[in-house]
Amino acid sequence: MKARDLSIPFNGAPGQYNAITDVPGVEVGHCTLIEGDGELVVGKGPIRTGVTAVLPRGRTYDPCFGGWYSLNGNGEMTGTTWLEESGFLEGPIMLTNTHSVGTVRDALIKWQYEQGMYDPFWRDDFFLLPVVAETFDGMLNDINGFHVKEQHVYEALNNAKSGGVPEGCVGSGTGMMCHGFKGGIGTASRALEKYTVGVLVQANYGYREHLTIAGVSVGQEITDLLPLVKTGNPKTETGSIIIVVATDAPLLPHQLKRLARRAALGLAKVGGIGGNSSGDIFIAFSTANRGAANRSEICSLDMLPNDHMDELFIATIQATEEAILNAMTSATTMTGINGNTVYALPHERVKDILKRYGRLEST
Repeated sequence: MKARDLSIPFNGAPGQYNAITDVPGVEVGHCTLIEGDGELVVGKGPIRTGVTAVLPRGRTYDPCFGGWYSLNGNGEMTGTTWLEESGFLEGPIMLTNTHSVGTVRDALIKWQYEQGMYDPFWRDDFFLLPVVAETFDGMLNDINGFHVKEQHVYEALNNAKSGGVPEGCVGSGTGMMCHGFKGGIGTASRALEKYTVGVLVQANYGYREHLTIAGVSVGQEITDLLPLVKTGNPKTETGSIIIVVATDAPLLPHQLKRLARRAALGLAKVGGIGGNSSGDIFIAFSTANRGAANRSEICSLDMLPNDHMDELFIATIQATEEAILNAMTSATTMTGINGNTVYALPHERVKDILKRYGRLEST
């Protein structure tokens, strides 16, 4: 269920699917792993995890300009040093849990090689430094059982498609929680006069009391339904959020870094603070300027003037806020290791609170 289905008001006009896939060419795929119940047996489960793939140009090798930003760096996003140096994103962006980053990275390289998604610099010699990001799902998932395997990475990549994107407890968002409720994958978009901005989040962060919806401190109104856990402290912010921003506007790498920074403002509107133990890492890419990575010829590029970027900044903030709430409204209550339970955001109670404050959108 999208947040708009609850009559939560948002500014800005979404694209057709209200998803990152509204940016032409972008595809998203998931592999969801849910297995077992009961007490944790490391290596056996219960399993509540997965993999999510974002393909900027589908299965076509044509590096995009990209930029990244870390609001708080208690997390991992591989490949960012080369992204910063070169300005190019050379393949899919992968999301998973904290202890599966290496497996996903290695499998992605193999998949790109098999797909021919690389440009050899001498005969068949090439190198890839993929972008793989993570958040921690160890409150619900047997994270030290290393259940994400190569075949699951392939499944997410091979399932990637345009159109509507499944949200909530799917893919890499399966075992995540957000503001003390069930979180996961969320996405949203904004359709501008000439361009589109799309956002996808892996939401796994936040204190309950900071949850803000449509300007209302909803988290302070719902003080029950706290996570039931036998290990760990559900009141601490031990999670993170990964935010992926896509656009078809012709932006260069330094402009995309600027765009990625604005995701922090959308996060703040929902109640994110960039806590000490939170990995809040954002990446942005543009699908414009095809062929810009040509190694042998001078390329002519289009660049949107900086003075025209404000509408993209606003769209990024709006879509980030909505994507986070979509992750929460789409998620369902989940029980994982040791009977640990994280409850879904109670839809009707949220509607009642917003109505009481005069913030519910009229239907």
